Amino acid sequence: MTDNIYPIFDKMLTRIDKEELLGQRGVMIWFTGLSGSGKSTVAIALERELHKRGLLCRILDGDNIRTGINNNLGFSEADRVENIRRIAEVSKLFIDSGIITIAAFISPNNDIREMAAGIIGQDDFLEVFISTPLEECEKRDVKGLYAKARRGEIKNFTGISAPFEAPEHPALSLDTSKLSLEESVDRLLDIILPRVKKESDKAVK
Repeated sequence: MTDNIYPIFDKMLTRIDKEELLGQRGVMIWFTGLSGSGKSTVAIALERELHKRGLLCRILDGDNIRTGINNNLGFSEADRVENIRRIAEVSKLFIDSGIITIAAFISPNNDIREMAAGIIGQDDFLEVFISTPLEECEKRDVKGLYAKARRGEIKNFTGISAPFEAPEHPALSLDTSKLSLEESVDRLLDIILPRVKKESDKAVK
């Protein structure tokens, strides 16, 4: 008889069971970079390419997180940390279900991204730096956020009045001012597909 006070976990199917069902391995692809760098654009294109290959994905970004699970958070330092913490916890649930999870968030410093990696698990965490220069990001600023930040109308805006720390050892760095969308996705597929393909347990003798 078990002493586990949460016996339901003894009955739940495991991550291996879910990955066997889907025929894929769960992994986190975490895009970080400045506003306007191309994170969401690349994430959406990547999802489409993985979907074409019969792989199940889930994109998490500001649109579906800030309007839902994190709609009670602001942009103070404490709220930014809690925003990423919740994203990481939700991502872990997806990954444990065998789903390829794609996160696109500024996540501006190494500490906050290391926290996310610690929650999700380093082995499941692929950090991708969208390294598009600030000047190019400002040119693409259709919402005028950078201009407002430079006028002081938006406080603590990353890249203008708040710092951005580039990842020290990203799995991949992509400058979308130099690479086409197709080139960016191809480079991503090169590192992702070997990680997510589920090999048969039956070895050919």
